[in-house]
Amino acid sequence: MRVATVAESKVSLEAVHIEDIQLASSKMTGADRRAFQAEMTLKYCGGSARRAEDVFGWSRQAVQLGLHEKRTGIVCLGLHAFCCGAKLWEEKHPEVAKALWELAESHAQQDPTFRTTLSFTRLTAEEAIKQLRAQGFADDVLPSRSGMSNVLNRNGYRLRPVLKAKPQKKSPKPTPSSPISGNVTEIAKAKPSCA
Repeated sequence: MRVATVAESKVSLEAVHIEDIQLASSKMTGADRRAFQAEMTLKYCGGSARRAEDVFGWSRQAVQLGLHEKRTGIVCLGLHAFCCGAKLWEEKHPEVAKALWELAESHAQQDPTFRTTLSFTRLTAEEAIKQLRAQGFADDVLPSRSGMSNVLNRNGYRLRPVLKAKPQKKSPKPTPSSPISGNVTEIAKAKPSCA
């Protein structure tokens, strides 16, 4: 059985614990993984990236970067995460998005039952595009009709007509003094039991 002992922290790890820590680390990616590796390095390896490389088999550079991120509080983004991925339409065109939110808010109504946080609107995607064009925005910055539907849905505006709240029907409450209930009890008393 392999046992790693760290003199500074007086902690010993058995092979089973090392495998568990390695498995936990392998389930994470990026900054989360580096933060976990930095924590385990500080706890079991006295903050030494070289020792963490020997004990856990982790990349010394990744552990060192995790230790630096923990010390400074600044998380490093990889170039892939920074450069890749399509930006949302709202991020590409914030001024048009602001005009759209003002337009949608003017047409929005709260759910009449107040059970959801969604706002229902009578504003369709086509009408939103038409009104944004009327405000002077060019066609190249406006999304397509289906894209506008996605933008509105993503930001909590459901594209459907608002149903008016229907009042609950008032039903008569049965009272124990009514003649019908009295007759039923008299009939039940008069009926002989089967036992």
